[in-house]
Amino acid sequence: MTGLRYEVPGRTLLDGAALAVDSGQSVAITGPSGSGKSTLLMCLLGLIQPKSGRIEIAGEDITRMRPGRLAKHRRDSIGMVFQFAELLPELSPVENVALAALLAGRKRDEAFSRAEELLEDLAVAGARDTATADLSGGERQRVAVARALINEPVLLLADEPTGALDEENRDSVATLLFSLPKRWNCGLLVVTHDASIADRADEHMVLRQGAFHMAEQAGSGV
Repeated sequence: MTGLRYEVPGRTLLDGAALAVDSGQSVAITGPSGSGKSTLLMCLLGLIQPKSGRIEIAGEDITRMRPGRLAKHRRDSIGMVFQFAELLPELSPVENVALAALLAGRKRDEAFSRAEELLEDLAVAGARDTATADLSGGERQRVAVARALINEPVLLLADEPTGALDEENRDSVATLLFSLPKRWNCGLLVVTHDASIADRADEHMVLRQGAFHMAEQAGSGV
């Protein structure tokens, strides 16, 4: 993205912000509360329109897309991992993951087969028989990662993906996330308040006064 600008009354959250995330690369963003991190993710998802600038994902500028085309492009090209997983508790883990593929138009057998493969690869046991509500926090995040990956996105976004986890699960999920860009040949953008997580990325950037700055040292990006 280049020249991204977004304002709310009395405040500029993004002021000519520019950032590139390449395939196989991980970038982490930290910054004070209210600095615009959530706004950035909303812009990348095409849920809000910046005042100016260009956001290119999979070779296309999403700021110029019509709503229907944007929704399809988002579904096909972007995966999203939320802080609290945002899974449907009434569905099994494999159903949660397969649902994303079904909504993308895949056949049922293909969707469920792929979902089971992903969950096995991400070390989620009992994908068919365990209730999603009975999973641990770390397991739920692994299911959320599988759901984000099932449509083979070029860009994976993660919003505070370890913020609700204990230390053991935080480290496990972080290790998994930062292994994905090279394994899946996708870009990974992580927004977090945790500088120790951000320092695992290939690049750790700080969002401050509407622009990105390289973190000066380990732990300095909060």
